[in-house]
Amino acid sequence: MIPANENYSFEDLAQLRTLRTLRATRISAKSIRESVEAMRRAAGMGNPFTEASAVGRGTHLSFRHNGALVDPVTRQLAFDFEAGTRRQLSIVGSATHASSPEPDVQELFQRAVHLEEVPATISQAADLYRQILAMRPAYAAAAINLGTIHYNLREFTLAEQLYRRATEADPDYALAFFDLGNVLDEMKRLNDAIAAYQRAIALVPQYADAHYNLALAYERQGHRRRSLRHWLTYVRLDPVGPWANHAKAQAKSILSSERLSIVSRAGRLVAAG
Repeated sequence: MIPANENYSFEDLAQLRTLRTLRATRISAKSIRESVEAMRRAAGMGNPFTEASAVGRGTHLSFRHNGALVDPVTRQLAFDFEAGTRRQLSIVGSATHASSPEPDVQELFQRAVHLEEVPATISQAADLYRQILAMRPAYAAAAINLGTIHYNLREFTLAEQLYRRATEADPDYALAFFDLGNVLDEMKRLNDAIAAYQRAIALVPQYADAHYNLALAYERQGHRRRSLRHWLTYVRLDPVGPWANHAKAQAKSILSSERLSIVSRAGRLVAAG
């Protein structure tokens, strides 16, 4: 959907943020890709993420367009009674996200998100996120975004604190556990990182990126058999692209080099770990 490149526009970065958030829900990469392609065909759009509003609905991705919610895969339309009141992208992980913050806090958060998209104003975005957290200490999304700013600055201790704050504020927020796993991985705390990735997957079993990073963490520990099922799961969830190619290669390498016992379980052949 967004081709690999050395330089990305602000529009590309905004779309990458949307995709990153979607990947932390029950919506699989395959489902996202199919919905985008179907929307392009059905509505003649070049880029549905900029020409319509993405709305996560369970395990599917719909788009808000011309006052209706459109499931582009099934071609089902429904009048959108909430179009005037809902935010542009509605993706929730728990009751914490479903409840709308106070208008002033929401406005601050939107301003911070826009400031974060411009490198020259990232520090201003960080200040706004701190202001939000002072007003709403349990605002998990602000903790996540501020943590990511510190993560990108390689201030891993601060990032870890903020990601943990997000997991405590919202224990059902898969993205918070995924990001926590990433920073713990950077800090060479693989056991803790693995636990965080496992929690993200427990919350959202189709979280492809968490399976990928968990497989990498297992391989760094020398547990290739444990990594195998996560490589295979990633390929099933996201079968196209360079990351899928790498996962396939890793799985093939493990299967060809490891002596794996094969057992029958429920009529299927599986590798015994």
